[in-house]
Amino acid sequence: MDVCKVMNDGEILNENKIEYPLFEGVLYGNKIDTAKFSKRLSCAIKHLPIRIKFHFIYDTAKAIEKGISKDPTFTLNGKIFLEGLVSAEEITQKFEKLV
Repeated sequence: MDVCKVMNDGEILNENKIEYPLFEGVLYGNKIDTAKFSKRLSCAIKHLPIRIKFHFIYDTAKAIEKGISKDPTFTLNGKIFLEGLVSAEEITQKFEKLV
Protein backbone atom coordinates (compact mmCIF):
# COMPACT_ATOMS: atom_id res chain seq x y z
CA MET A 1 0.00 0.00 0.00
CA ASP A 2 1.58 3.28 -1.08
CA VAL A 3 -0.97 5.74 0.25
CA CYS A 4 -2.59 6.32 3.58
CA LYS A 5 -6.23 5.37 3.58
CA VAL A 6 -9.18 4.40 5.69
CA MET A 7 -9.07 0.64 6.12
CA ASN A 8 -12.08 -1.57 5.38
CA ASP A 9 -13.45 -4.29 7.62
CA GLY A 10 -11.57 -7.50 6.90
CA GLU A 11 -8.78 -5.73 5.00
CA ILE A 12 -5.17 -6.63 5.80
CA LEU A 13 -2.51 -3.95 6.03
CA ASN A 14 0.66 -5.09 4.19
CA GLU A 15 -1.26 -8.16 2.99
CA ASN A 16 1.24 -9.05 0.27
CA LYS A 17 4.08 -9.32 2.82
CA ILE A 18 3.27 -12.88 3.84
CA GLU A 19 6.58 -13.24 5.66
CA TYR A 20 5.38 -10.66 8.23
CA PRO A 21 3.45 -11.84 11.31
CA LEU A 22 -0.33 -11.36 11.08
CA PHE A 23 -2.18 -9.70 13.94
CA GLU A 24 -5.91 -9.24 14.46
CA GLY A 25 -6.82 -5.62 15.09
CA VAL A 26 -10.26 -4.44 16.19
CA LEU A 27 -11.28 -0.81 16.30
CA TYR A 28 -14.10 -0.04 18.70
CA GLY A 29 -15.98 3.25 18.53
CA ASN A 30 -18.10 5.38 16.27
CA LYS A 31 -17.65 5.27 12.50
CA ILE A 32 -16.03 8.70 12.19
CA ASP A 33 -13.38 8.25 14.88
CA THR A 34 -12.56 4.67 13.90
CA ALA A 35 -12.13 5.76 10.26
CA LYS A 36 -9.73 8.54 11.32
CA PHE A 37 -7.85 6.12 13.55
CA SER A 38 -7.54 3.44 10.86
CA LYS A 39 -6.14 5.98 8.41
CA ARG A 40 -3.59 7.22 10.94
CA LEU A 41 -2.66 3.64 11.79
CA SER A 42 -2.22 2.64 8.16
CA CYS A 43 0.10 5.62 7.61
CA ALA A 44 2.02 5.15 10.83
CA ILE A 45 2.93 1.48 10.51
CA LYS A 46 2.85 0.59 6.81
CA HIS A 47 6.67 0.61 6.77
CA LEU A 48 6.97 -1.85 9.68
CA PRO A 49 7.32 -5.64 9.29
CA ILE A 50 3.79 -6.38 10.45
CA ARG A 51 0.44 -7.29 8.94
CA ILE A 52 -2.85 -6.39 10.60
CA LYS A 53 -6.30 -7.65 9.68
CA PHE A 54 -8.78 -4.91 10.52
CA HIS A 55 -12.23 -5.29 12.03
CA PHE A 56 -14.57 -2.59 13.25
CA ILE A 57 -17.11 -2.82 16.07
CA TYR A 58 -19.49 0.09 16.48
CA ASP A 59 -21.55 -1.52 19.26
CA THR A 60 -21.05 0.26 22.61
CA ALA A 61 -22.32 -2.71 24.62
CA LYS A 62 -19.73 -5.01 23.02
CA ALA A 63 -16.99 -2.48 23.73
CA ILE A 64 -18.01 -2.25 27.39
CA GLU A 65 -17.97 -6.06 27.64
CA LYS A 66 -14.30 -5.95 26.56
CA GLY A 67 -13.46 -3.34 29.21
CA ILE A 68 -13.22 -0.50 26.72
CA SER A 69 -14.08 2.96 27.98
CA LYS A 70 -12.53 5.33 25.38
CA ASP A 71 -13.69 6.02 21.87
CA PRO A 72 -11.94 4.91 19.69
CA THR A 73 -9.95 2.01 21.11
CA PHE A 74 -7.75 -0.36 19.14
CA THR A 75 -7.23 -3.89 20.36
CA LEU A 76 -4.48 -6.12 19.05
CA ASN A 77 -4.98 -9.88 19.32
CA GLY A 78 -7.74 -9.30 21.87
CA LYS A 79 -5.86 -6.92 24.18
CA ILE A 80 -6.31 -3.16 24.46
CA PHE A 81 -3.37 -1.63 22.59
CA LEU A 82 -4.22 2.05 21.99
CA GLU A 83 -6.96 4.21 23.46
CA GLY A 84 -8.32 7.49 22.15
CA LEU A 85 -7.61 9.30 18.89
CA VAL A 86 -3.83 9.27 19.31
CA SER A 87 -1.31 10.81 16.94
CA ALA A 88 0.37 8.89 14.14
CA GLU A 89 3.70 9.40 15.93
CA GLU A 90 2.36 7.74 19.09
CA ILE A 91 1.01 4.84 17.02
CA THR A 92 4.39 4.36 15.33
CA GLN A 93 6.25 4.41 18.65
CA LYS A 94 3.92 1.84 20.23
CA PHE A 95 4.25 -0.54 17.27
CA GLU A 96 8.02 -0.09 17.06
CA LYS A 97 8.21 -1.38 20.64
CA LEU A 98 6.06 -4.35 19.62
CA VAL A 99 8.18 -5.40 16.64
